[in-house]
Amino acid sequence: MKVAIIPARGGSKRIPRKNIREFCGKPILVRSIEAAIESNLFDHIIVSTDDDEIAVIAREYGAEVPFIRPTELSDDYVGTGAVVKHTVEWTLKNLGKVEFACTIYATAPFIKSADLVKGLELLLHAGRQIAFTVTSFPFPIQRAIKLTESGGVAMFQPEHLMTRSQDLESAYHDAGQFYWARTEAVINEIPAFSDAAIPLILPRYQVQDIDTEEDWQRAELMFEAWCELDQSISLIDVPHNTIGE
Repeated sequence: MKVAIIPARGGSKRIPRKNIREFCGKPILVRSIEAAIESNLFDHIIVSTDDDEIAVIAREYGAEVPFIRPTELSDDYVGTGAVVKHTVEWTLKNLGKVEFACTIYATAPFIKSADLVKGLELLLHAGRQIAFTVTSFPFPIQRAIKLTESGGVAMFQPEHLMTRSQDLESAYHDAGQFYWARTEAVINEIPAFSDAAIPLILPRYQVQDIDTEEDWQRAELMFEAWCELDQSISLIDVPHNTIGE
């Protein structure tokens, strides 16, 4: 059995009601549910929430909410790992054997069903425990600077002041979209940032973390441009005999 798990609590502080706030025409949570459904990968798509309104919206758009998340797993200090583990254990007890669990963030509007498929294929081919999305930093992290107590600036790694950008190692960060894992990895709490995992690299234009109002506004602008680009590409008349070349 393959299970999609979408954590979506109701108590977001920085962006109130973040998980069901309208994003380009529909609650942002819905875009994650729709991608999971469109992938045709999952036996169950479960939204783990402590909030009745979120539960209603999730069910309306095709997800399952078979339980209300316990209070002790719903505060600001509980990590996603504990929430996912709780859902996997509930599923094992109530629905049957789970081979793979895919954690999908509720605020990941750029998620694509095709990438969910690629993530699972990558996990299987590599024989790893976890596969998750990453993207590259747009600027060399070795050249990062910090503000000093005196109001000036200093490099985090001053030894790279004169190093050419092309000679610096590329750096990546978690794209915050989805995380495929074998059940034993979830139960045993194997960390994603380890040799047990393999990354699915996404282009930077397909990634936007959403934690502040500025993030939200930027994500909507990016999403609208992204949709226009997809629509333009779909209108191009591709000759039949070139498909697959």
